[in-house]
Amino acid sequence: MNAIKLERGNPNEKCPIETAIDLIGSKWTFLIIRDLLIDGTVRFGDFLRSLEGISPKTLSVRLRELERYGIITRTVYPEIPPRVEYTLTEKGRQLETVFIEIKKWGLTFIKT
Repeated sequence: MNAIKLERGNPNEKCPIETAIDLIGSKWTFLIIRDLLIDGTVRFGDFLRSLEGISPKTLSVRLRELERYGIITRTVYPEIPPRVEYTLTEKGRQLETVFIEIKKWGLTFIKT
């Protein structure tokens, strides 16, 4: 595969960076992926406790988007009450290096 470099693309084609930002650029989506990268498998209630300030409706919408784009999988267990767990797909796990680089960059702004 050819090395990828930053360059302006064709104005008639969507920029891959724009596509990525559209997919994971919102605060909540980014933090949902972060939690899954850290914890592996997360339940809905765990997200609500971890993501202070997110509404259940917003969480549901973000999880559905991530599932639709193949970044997470949703597993429903036939129990009473129902148990639903979310995990990253391989495509989702590929984001780990991106998150680590963003963390490194973010650490440069934190005074120690």
